[in-house]
Amino acid sequence: MVYHIPWIHTQVRTVLAIWHQLTKTEIPELAKCSVLMRERSRVEETIHAMQRTGVGNLQVISDFDMTLTRFAHNGKRVPTTHNILDNRLLINEDCTKKMRELLNTYYPIEIDPGRTAEEKLPLMVEWWTKVHELLIQQRIRKDLLAQAVKESNAMLRDGYKVFFDRLAEEQVPLLIFSAGVGDVLEEVIQQNHVFHPNVQIISNYMDFDQTGVLQAFKGQLIHTFNKREGALSRAAGLRELQGRPNVLLLGDSLGDLTMADGVSEHQNLLTIGFLNDQVEERKESYINSFDIVLVKDETLDVPNAILRHITSCGDNK
Repeated sequence: MVYHIPWIHTQVRTVLAIWHQLTKTEIPELAKCSVLMRERSRVEETIHAMQRTGVGNLQVISDFDMTLTRFAHNGKRVPTTHNILDNRLLINEDCTKKMRELLNTYYPIEIDPGRTAEEKLPLMVEWWTKVHELLIQQRIRKDLLAQAVKESNAMLRDGYKVFFDRLAEEQVPLLIFSAGVGDVLEEVIQQNHVFHPNVQIISNYMDFDQTGVLQAFKGQLIHTFNKREGALSRAAGLRELQGRPNVLLLGDSLGDLTMADGVSEHQNLLTIGFLNDQVEERKESYINSFDIVLVKDETLDVPNAILRHITSCGDNK
């Protein structure tokens, strides 16, 4: 025979409820309708672990185009760093036409959920090699880049200032890993007044001759599907990232998930994926790959809320 003692049963339930409240990660932004999660409990446990171990153990690794920048605004696509170069100051009409033809050919391949990364890889190399060759032929002038960025419709996501400033204030390294054009990327951040000392950039940089004219691109080509190699070869050498085993990773492509591979022995990894277009076709693969998926969300509200939670704990200081 089992005897139930009501007051003990009630007390135990109350204690459990209180304990759940104490350990629960209270982030209302995770309840937004644009947020999808495969395992909410695992997400909350990871955020809590990051908070518990302190901000001194945290680093942020992020893609740039369509991740830190908006995908669209008022129904129009926002330019990527490559698209910003589509300016009569820098390139002629024929070059613009050829670059758009390449985009229409290769971008559908890049986001095709029916193709593997291995299938896409040589085609991505082909795409960006052709684009870079076209740009080199245009003999782009370095002194005109700032003006081209100023005249463009480049836009960082809503909440970008809070994001960049909080990371700088807490001295959390922000590694931006981009298949775009590093010179243009830097100019976008600079013109938005958030290029802080904690920001490190790994990207495709232009090589200008002594007269300031583009003659080549430096080093190995970085594209969406070879970020792992770049992460292993370059990020590991950045001393600022050593001894920070907690990683918050932001990207808009499945290829971005390899950006943290250069982090040795990470303890807690939380990945956030921006699902900007072809939602229904790609939703399942994103949910299965990223911890948090943000569907057509043009803000940094969720990353900011997570950072606020991690950095607000008293024992972080």
